Amino acid sequence: MEGNEIYAVIDTNVLVSALLPSQKVSNPTMVLQEVFRGRITPVYNEEILDEYLEVLSRDKFHIHPTNIDIVVNYIKSKGLKLERTKSWEGVFPDPKDVVFYEVTLSKDDAYLVTGNIKHFPKKPFVVTPAEMVAILGLPK
Repeated sequence: MEGNEIYAVIDTNVLVSALLPSQKVSNPTMVLQEVFRGRITPVYNEEILDEYLEVLSRDKFHIHPTNIDIVVNYIKSKGLKLERTKSWEGVFPDPKDVVFYEVTLSKDDAYLVTGNIKHFPKKPFVVTPAEMVAILGLPK
């Protein structure tokens, strides 16, 4: 990894947590702020973008459509689009999570930032938002 350049696939649950209207400063909001500051380069593919749009648009979250557009368009314009690298890790509790893991495998030294760490194989690159905040050296 060069300098402060960090590549990360951001799981949808982190974006939901960061964008909830009632959300105050939290680890997910700090992760999203660092994406917008350019310290984290988001890694994605079309399946991930489709899931972001579908989940963030759910009525139950009350996330303003403008905020969804800003986040998704920023990720598309500033992120790194990669295809999946096949994983042989076995069964995932939620098959929709596999794409996040496999896109992470496509970039050396990339992280997968998720609030559902138990949904993924135990690997050093699968981190919680709190762990990413610590990696970035941000104050708690």
